[in-house]
Amino acid sequence: MYNANRPARSDLPTTGQLLKSTGIAAAVASVILVTVVMPAEYGVDPTRIGSVFGLTEMGRIKVQLAAEAEADAAADAAAASGVAAAPPIPASAPAAPSASAPAEVSAAGAPRSDETIITLAPDQGAEIKLVMEEGAKARFTWSSSGGRVNYDTHADRPGVRYHAYEKGSAQQQSGELTAAFTGAHGWFWRNRTGAPVTITLRTEGAYSEVKRVV
Repeated sequence: MYNANRPARSDLPTTGQLLKSTGIAAAVASVILVTVVMPAEYGVDPTRIGSVFGLTEMGRIKVQLAAEAEADAAADAAAASGVAAAPPIPASAPAAPSASAPAEVSAAGAPRSDETIITLAPDQGAEIKLVMEEGAKARFTWSSSGGRVNYDTHADRPGVRYHAYEKGSAQQQSGELTAAFTGAHGWFWRNRTGAPVTITLRTEGAYSEVKRVV
């Protein structure tokens, strides 16, 4: 039986037309990939168009949250097995602090106060730790001069590479840090603002040393 509605051969697209349509579709898909998908999903913006619409920052946050979730999962798995997991390695090398508090060691547990100032380039990270005895307390205030930065408040000691207190994104934060164990306790910041920022950290309490880790 023949199909009475079969189109004539002249109504069908030619090979050239099919190739042209395929090429146009591939070109459009490539443009969308580079200008929308890569910035929004991976924070990669070769054309800078994603930055104009805020897609690049969204992608960078997605990538960072995924990395932090992976690190948290690894830490939880390590804790369950009795093996401490290492924290994520910063992607860029830190700049030297523009000014810093003295790093000399005082008597353990003796109250002291310090101000530490560091400058971070875009996407750069830095970490400041206080050396504290278990149960010791330190009041702190830190602020960023250029907008919100990502922070991770945590601690470490021999045998424990990472102990989480709090993480998030903020322009400033104040509070009191209580040492869960004898070791180094403090903050890691990452600048995702797209411009240099200066972070000022003021601390006061029972710690023996302020040290720049990265």
